[in-house]
Amino acid sequence: MNKNEIQVWKNPGKGTLLCNGNPVAVPAGWVFVPSGDPGLTRRLKATGEYWVQVHRRKNRIEAQGIWTDGRRIAGIKARLEAEHSSAAYQQKLAAARQAREAKQDAYVVQFRQAVVDFLNFAPRYRDLAWDLADAVTDQAVPVGSGTVARTERIPLAVRAEAAVIAWMRHQTTAYDHMSIARIKGERREVRRQLAERSRQLLSRYRAGEDVDPATCPLVRALKN
Repeated sequence: MNKNEIQVWKNPGKGTLLCNGNPVAVPAGWVFVPSGDPGLTRRLKATGEYWVQVHRRKNRIEAQGIWTDGRRIAGIKARLEAEHSSAAYQQKLAAARQAREAKQDAYVVQFRQAVVDFLNFAPRYRDLAWDLADAVTDQAVPVGSGTVARTERIPLAVRAEAAVIAWMRHQTTAYDHMSIARIKGERREVRRQLAERSRQLLSRYRAGEDVDPATCPLVRALKN
């Protein structure tokens, strides 16, 4: 968000706006345009005065929309609709869609390999490693999945490890059915213990040890 923008906050329970803690009156003729149409928002910001209405979500400040002169909205919307219906714009959309799909396909291959590299199973369990990589990748990498695999802020190898441990937590343990006390840090501790158990199981496959497929939770999960 531009630091020079005027930010306003909803005054809880009073329906008014606050700027720097002080009440402000919305200028005559201004209306609220909620977030959701980035093209419209960009045009409105570029062509006139506006306020950004924000709120706090978790540990960050997010925009809810903008306040601006309502008389500009209809004209800008009409111009946007005309642009979006043009052949040139549709071709641009198609090209962008193909580029996103190609990028996603490449990431699927890259992430799957990163999972196999993290697993580092002994040669006798190489096929199992690829099966597990397929399962983890299918769950973790879809666009919009919100998983750690979509977090570009951390290295790929770290994403792959976290995705494997998360998959095993849900697929090879009773985590989803556990009754965990509402005590600070308790859920984190349960996850830590389950992650350690998963790593111990993976270490057996890395070492090439004999593992009974009939009782192995990993093998059973992959079959299911």
